[in-house]
Amino acid sequence: MQAEKHLTGTLVLSVFTAVLGFFQYGYSLGVINAPQKVIEAHYSRVLGIVPPDRHATGAAGEDGTVPIPADTSGDLAASPHVLTMYWSLSVSMFAVGGMVSSFTVGWIGDRLGRVKAMLVVNVLSITGNLLMGLAKFGPSHMLIIAGRAVTGLYCGLSSGLVPMYVSEVSPTALRGALGTLHQLAIVTGILISQVLGLDFLLGNDEMWPLLLGLSGVAALLQFFLLLLCPESPRYLYIKLGKVEEAKKSLKRLRGNCDPMKEIAEMEKEKQEAASEKKVSIRQLFTSSKYRQAVIVALMVQISQQFSGINAIFYYSTNIFERAGVDQPVYATIGVGVVNTVFTVISVFLVEKAGRRSLFLAGLMGMLISAMAMTVGLVLLSQFTWMSYVSMVAIFLFVIFFEVGPGPIPWFIVAELFSQGPRPAAIAVAGFCNWACNFIVGMCFQYIADLCGPYVFVIFAALLLVFFLFAYFKVPETKGKSFEEIAAVFRRKKFPAKAMIELEDLRGSEEA
Repeated sequence: MQAEKHLTGTLVLSVFTAVLGFFQYGYSLGVINAPQKVIEAHYSRVLGIVPPDRHATGAAGEDGTVPIPADTSGDLAASPHVLTMYWSLSVSMFAVGGMVSSFTVGWIGDRLGRVKAMLVVNVLSITGNLLMGLAKFGPSHMLIIAGRAVTGLYCGLSSGLVPMYVSEVSPTALRGALGTLHQLAIVTGILISQVLGLDFLLGNDEMWPLLLGLSGVAALLQFFLLLLCPESPRYLYIKLGKVEEAKKSLKRLRGNCDPMKEIAEMEKEKQEAASEKKVSIRQLFTSSKYRQAVIVALMVQISQQFSGINAIFYYSTNIFERAGVDQPVYATIGVGVVNTVFTVISVFLVEKAGRRSLFLAGLMGMLISAMAMTVGLVLLSQFTWMSYVSMVAIFLFVIFFEVGPGPIPWFIVAELFSQGPRPAAIAVAGFCNWACNFIVGMCFQYIADLCGPYVFVIFAALLLVFFLFAYFKVPETKGKSFEEIAAVFRRKKFPAKAMIELEDLRGSEEA
């Protein structure tokens, strides 16, 4: 068992290099928020339109109106809506790019191999970041929208390739802990983008293009480090049939450990994959063999995006302002720090408590926090101290999110499927995650305006549905081989008996 948990330098390098893709994903998610007013003001100057009042940069006259630029023409009433449209596109095209490319993850991963595929797709990241970094030298709104879309294409591919590679190079005993690093890389990217986005650093009128394009540095670093990383031994053995190369890759990743146990496990998986043939996305949905696993894979992605975590970050600055915090932006960064710290803690918890237990605990904690948040917001006008209830609820919500619903969906999908259907399953799950991300980004503002503080009641109801689904349907995957997990789905039985059956299966194999 100790051998299985042995961390080698090559394994650490490989996992670190791979999750740089998720760092770029997190940075791209967070970087667009801090300089919003600065970029909108730049858009308004470039397009010759009047910015919305809340972002107006001109001095107000005696009647409270903002002076209209001399070169402005056309329907002025529509101008703010045009600016809002361009800004919405600047934000949402990232998710659109991710949705489009996520369906090609399985094809490019199998065609080029995991490492070569990550190398090639980095070209998209570098291109997208260059477009944004040079935005001031052309039509900035179009360059940013195009850059965000191309960066989204990269992140859609990377968010599928990285979990696939990390799950395949990790020993079974460390698969969960190393898989949690995906979320750690995301929240680290978000936190760094928040800090760099402060107006006295890069979030100002002079430096915002550099801020938007800075994750290209991580792309370059990943590109050169990938040249030092071994290919996935599972890919070499099962997909290409290169036994000796797979053994060499395993020895690099495991050090002096005997690779034969893992080779034997791969042989089982290869035989299983050969018997089930290659699985397309259509077969994934039409075959009853995979139906239960597909439903679980999609629901964990939906629960991550529809949990309300984006709403918490949206409301946090406003709540901190009401609580009397002088610089609410720093309090919001504080939330980002808590986000990062508890993601680190989850790295150690996931192999101790198990995926299912942490996922359930996280959902229930978020449900309680959402209800507390609702009470705090509704009663805020009557009791000023309720703002502190809301503040505590924000931090607890973030903590519980990072305990389970944040990190676990990124790697549990790769654990639920054997080699045959895994690429298609990861592609479908990735598309689902990106689609939900896009829906939340486009619709949340309207729902929040309609429901006000009661918006968290909607998330509480969704969290209750997700909790009940996870309790009855999501199996424990901790310490189990892909074959053992697949056996549970083949028998069409779920968690109430899953743990017993997995232990029985393992015991019969050892006997």
